[in-house]
Amino acid sequence: MTDPERPLFVRANDNIDTSTVPPLLTQCLVAEYCGTFGLVFIGTGALVVNEMTGGDITHVGVSLSFGLTVLAMIYAFGDVSGAHINPAVTVGFWASGRFDGRRVPGYVVAQCAGALTASGAVRMLFPAAASLGGTVPSGSSSQAFVLEIILTLILMLVILSVSFGAKETGLLAGVAIGAVIAFEALFAGPVSGASMNPARSLGPAIIAGEIHSLWIYLVAPVLGALLAVPLYRVIHRHHAA
Repeated sequence: MTDPERPLFVRANDNIDTSTVPPLLTQCLVAEYCGTFGLVFIGTGALVVNEMTGGDITHVGVSLSFGLTVLAMIYAFGDVSGAHINPAVTVGFWASGRFDGRRVPGYVVAQCAGALTASGAVRMLFPAAASLGGTVPSGSSSQAFVLEIILTLILMLVILSVSFGAKETGLLAGVAIGAVIAFEALFAGPVSGASMNPARSLGPAIIAGEIHSLWIYLVAPVLGALLAVPLYRVIHRHHAA
């Protein structure tokens, strides 16, 4: 089992032995704040601009904005904090035994703070925007709830599968994770918003004051991440031991 105190992603060409030079908790929290800020600012910003311009960015462009931003943040901060930038992912890693539970509250607070600050910046730049790129079900709440569970389960399963062992190569892991987020956003975005991330939904909802469906995006992704852990252990029985 990988040491839960070590970074989630390590660059293949990094000459520093990160097992002997662990990042300080403060560094990790700042990295999580910055990573989540970048994700929410760029991703929801793309949604807002797409709406304002009548679709110039397109749905595909918005999906790529989220996926490519996650890829960039993993490469930028993965060797510091693990680049979770998602409370559900942090909880999932804790449940898998690969992350110190004492760090979970700090990570979640940093991620939510980054999301709230990013949404505040989007509001300041685009004051006429109504939803600020928030996630709202287009159908029923139950449909969105189940869909968010499944989407996050798939995402967490991929993250667990590429983040440890021989495939732990930083950028390549980021490509796999960013691709899953982009592809899931492509088909599920119009249905549930394809959040998969409580912080990503929390920021726009709080700043815009649209909290009636927020519970879906706070609960479902965490459930999906938790369900992915036993499934990962079954699939990778020998590697997860």
